[in-house]
Amino acid sequence: MLLAVWANVLSWLVSTFAPSLLPLLLPEACAQEEEGAAEAAADGGADGTDRTVCVSIGRPGGSEQLRLVRLRDGVATLGYNLPDLGPAPYTPSLSAGGGAQIPPGCVVLRCEAFSVNYADVCIRWGLYESAKKFVGYPIVPGFDVAGTVERVGPDVRHLRPGDRVFGCTLFGAYSTRVLVPALQLRPLPPGLEAAEAAAIPAVALTALHALGLAGHHPGVPNLGSNRSVLIHSAAGGVGSMLVQMAKILGLSPVVGVVGGAAKVDEALRLGCDAVIDKSSEDLWGAAERAGPAGGYSTILDANGVSTLRDSYDHLAPTGRLVVFGFHSNLPMGRAALSPLQWIGMGRRMSAMPSFDPMDMVTSNKSVLGFNLSFFADEKEVVSALFDQVCEWLKAGKLKLPRVVEMDMARIVEAHELIQSGKSVGKIVIRC
Repeated sequence: MLLAVWANVLSWLVSTFAPSLLPLLLPEACAQEEEGAAEAAADGGADGTDRTVCVSIGRPGGSEQLRLVRLRDGVATLGYNLPDLGPAPYTPSLSAGGGAQIPPGCVVLRCEAFSVNYADVCIRWGLYESAKKFVGYPIVPGFDVAGTVERVGPDVRHLRPGDRVFGCTLFGAYSTRVLVPALQLRPLPPGLEAAEAAAIPAVALTALHALGLAGHHPGVPNLGSNRSVLIHSAAGGVGSMLVQMAKILGLSPVVGVVGGAAKVDEALRLGCDAVIDKSSEDLWGAAERAGPAGGYSTILDANGVSTLRDSYDHLAPTGRLVVFGFHSNLPMGRAALSPLQWIGMGRRMSAMPSFDPMDMVTSNKSVLGFNLSFFADEKEVVSALFDQVCEWLKAGKLKLPRVVEMDMARIVEAHELIQSGKSVGKIVIRC
């Protein structure tokens, strides 16, 4: 944490008072990067070499750390769950002429699109625990990928070179070529483009697992008369999936919380029975009017300190609060974090609510939390979630979130947009 504080404050000082010196904050090129990589990457390796181009973060800091680089011949990016091939984020050379072998059960994906998540900003700031624990720096961020299978390793049965697929990697997605376990990929659903498919996996898997923790599973009847659900950030990436899946699973009423008129329209489009615009009305007064008198059976909250206590207080007996993020703990709209912002984060962390186990027992309420980026060993769980998402996509039951597409060279702009808190739906980068 001290490294993150020091590095971000340094980025803030230089960007504020001496922006011409920002290049001095960039790390030296690592062994897998090609000489002149920054210049070559600007055109995507268009000199005929077809080398992998990726976005590398060399240390915690501001947006200056988002370096577009080109890698050496045969080198791709990979997630942290493939340690036998070497530490993430880069593979050894996988070139056909004597390079390392593709591990069993894995494929090399020629990535056509990847999505940008708020978690990626936290990775850049040095605040994302799984990234620090399993990868460190340099790191190539990103989870969602979509593209074409380029090569397959032994024991891959359901995919062949040329297949168009989408799925997840445990970091390493900001790249034109990624080594991925085949179990983490699925055929591209009919009618979907790569940019649309890249907007789906992380948010859909997160949403479905959150609902499962709340006791709502596909094919399992919902017991009890109270099937109400309150969804914070209902027009965001995960929120848009939560709304639709809640409707598929028969929950009602589905009440969405958003901030701003444009997001109200999006939440209604996705199927909310009621939408609360917290920017123009009292959130919890409106929530009480929109839901059952006794409280909600499920509240899904990624806000953190700003709403967690009230969310818990608005649960009905036997209700479950599912936590999967802490957005309000973090500053919005800033690329680099100033000393005052670190102080503000510290204050918000000290104000985080605690939940008394005796109260939870006597009031029959539960608090659950998770982060899918720690699920490297939960292959069967994630695979089953992915199969269900694909089934709903093929059946036309899930609408795609709104997608804002950008080129890879605009990755800084993409980070600025998502950390502003003003984005609607998903931001997708075309490779």
